[in-house]
Amino acid sequence: MQYKLLGKSGLRVSELCLGTMTFGEDWGWGSSQEESQRIYQVFREAGGNSINTTNIYTNGTSEKFLS
Repeated sequence: MQYKLLGKSGLRVSELCLGTMTFGEDWGWGSSQEESQRIYQVFREAGGNSINTTNIYTNGTSEKFLS
């Protein structure tokens, strides 16, 4: 995994970001909790550390899965 510095903060973030809009099935589609956990684990094992989530993704389920 390649990393970039985030501005002048010194924080190293992965060039790839994991989008979590499809974590959860609240909208009638998306990944189950088990599948979401597998996706997250593969991302972390590959060295990823940048995750995109928001409280409106599947009514907040994506954030619950990540906590």
